[in-house]
Amino acid sequence: MRKLLLFFTFLSVLISCQEVKESPSIVKETNPSFKIEFAKGFDVSYHEGYKIITLKNAWPEAKKEFKYALVEKGTTLPSAESYDAIIAIPINKIVVTSTTHIPSLEMLGVDESLIGFPNLNYISSEKTRKRINSGHITELGRNEDINTEVLIEINPDLVVGFAVDGNNKSLNTIKKTGIPVVYNGDWTETSPLGKAEWIKFFAAFYNKEKDADRIFSEIKSEYLKATKIALKTENIPTVLSGAMYKDVWYIPQGKSWAAQFIADANGNYLWKETEGTGSISLNLENVLEKAEHANFWIGPSYYTSLSQLQEAHAVYQQFDAFKNNNIYNFTNKVGETGGMLYFELAPNRPDLVLKDLIKILHPELLTDYQPFFFEKLR
Repeated sequence: MRKLLLFFTFLSVLISCQEVKESPSIVKETNPSFKIEFAKGFDVSYHEGYKIITLKNAWPEAKKEFKYALVEKGTTLPSAESYDAIIAIPINKIVVTSTTHIPSLEMLGVDESLIGFPNLNYISSEKTRKRINSGHITELGRNEDINTEVLIEINPDLVVGFAVDGNNKSLNTIKKTGIPVVYNGDWTETSPLGKAEWIKFFAAFYNKEKDADRIFSEIKSEYLKATKIALKTENIPTVLSGAMYKDVWYIPQGKSWAAQFIADANGNYLWKETEGTGSISLNLENVLEKAEHANFWIGPSYYTSLSQLQEAHAVYQQFDAFKNNNIYNFTNKVGETGGMLYFELAPNRPDLVLKDLIKILHPELLTDYQPFFFEKLR
């Protein structure tokens, strides 16, 4: 279930207007400079005294769009009953439910507002772990079964959750307590820059749009600069990915996040022609026939060493990438309690992932760069 989660309203109002009381100043004019460039899953619109986040793709093939009203304190919201959640902003206390949410809070400088999280051991960030160890962040149990009593006790202004199919019973229970709940669909994005742009989603709740624009612009600039560097070589190595689970080899599909990184690093991903955005299930014979002579093997599941691969399936030794010691993974970078840094930070820093892959596939480029996430299997 953990793996699935790392790839993968009682606040309805009985009156037509709701007033959120308490005080001052948030920008009450539209913000035309704040735009969403790459993310496909959400939009933000600005109105007098409030914002609307429209969530388009809370989970794959979601048929419902969600509308969240972010209301300045002291502002009357028209047609309050038409929103899935109403949140008074700026918020001061938040609960998030995925480790991918934490880097956005840290980059925006609002990480001290995080007061609760389900299964704290998953968190890798050294900065946030210090707050955990100091008792500032409360353990809330499991994502699919959040401890509602503890949640009510810490009383966050907002809970940010996610659902794989719209049937997250835990989040539905929380809504009935009156605590605002919003879905975050960053994990449904297939573009690396699309995932990273979800920092703007979090920024809206804190009135930190200008900071988010600046941070994302820097990430975008570094990413696009790296793609141009990758094109400076005519050498395009072939790349295998994934590994077997039991007797099935799971390969990222050609429109997936992983495949896009390899393409942008000027690599020839051997399953780039497949159309899906998830993974494809293949038997060993099919993979061996196509990828036996692949130059590189990137991301072989959860394996951390060549000996583990060899012990799991002796057939792995038949691949040239194994013979030539050209297998790289992100599994050796973990937090103090075992959380994997890649799953937490990589969606927020695609520029680092891309530079890592360029350094691996084209070592003659980015000569002074040291990979951040990926390491050669020992």
